[in-house]
Amino acid sequence: MSDQPSERGPSQAATPTGDQGRFAPPPDAGPMGMYFFIVALSMFFAGGMVGYLVIRSTHQPWPPPGFPALPRSLWLSTMAIVACSVAIQRALRAVRSGDLPRMQYNLIVTLVLGVVFLALQIFAWLRIAEQLTLPSEAMGPYVKLFYFLTGLHAVHVLGGLGTLLVVTRRAIAGRYNAQFHPGVRYSAIYWHFLDAVWCVMFTVLYLI
Repeated sequence: MSDQPSERGPSQAATPTGDQGRFAPPPDAGPMGMYFFIVALSMFFAGGMVGYLVIRSTHQPWPPPGFPALPRSLWLSTMAIVACSVAIQRALRAVRSGDLPRMQYNLIVTLVLGVVFLALQIFAWLRIAEQLTLPSEAMGPYVKLFYFLTGLHAVHVLGGLGTLLVVTRRAIAGRYNAQFHPGVRYSAIYWHFLDAVWCVMFTVLYLI
């Protein structure tokens, strides 16, 4: 999503509304496009989770014998990504109120927590790989599904970090204010989405 304002020049930016000669700005397609993007990603992840549940129902016992217990570091991963969602929401509130230093601070905090989340995921993957007592072929689809689903989410987190880095640099450069902050707004939507997806995934993979 571009951070450039959607408003046009004075002669093009508005259309008359009624006999009083008032003008209304053209609709901003950015939020709608972002929500369509989130809906598409939601369907993609939902398909993956449904596939996981179907395969799980036809392969018992689940997880297979010999598969190590999932690392407790996944709890820390969950805390980290929930904290990302909290921090980015604070950044959005800050810029809306005109508190630009607090916005910048919370964007940086979100970046750091996102990196922590990825580091914890890598640790969990390596920990599981070290403790496997049987080759992955003997584990059935469980190993492949676990790495596929968590890896798919991690790729989207990585993409979110790249975008957030650009947004943070623009915020530090003074590109945003209380009236114009699309990058912060779209980033907040995306990180709330990543948080929700991970919480569902964590519940399905770890708790049930």
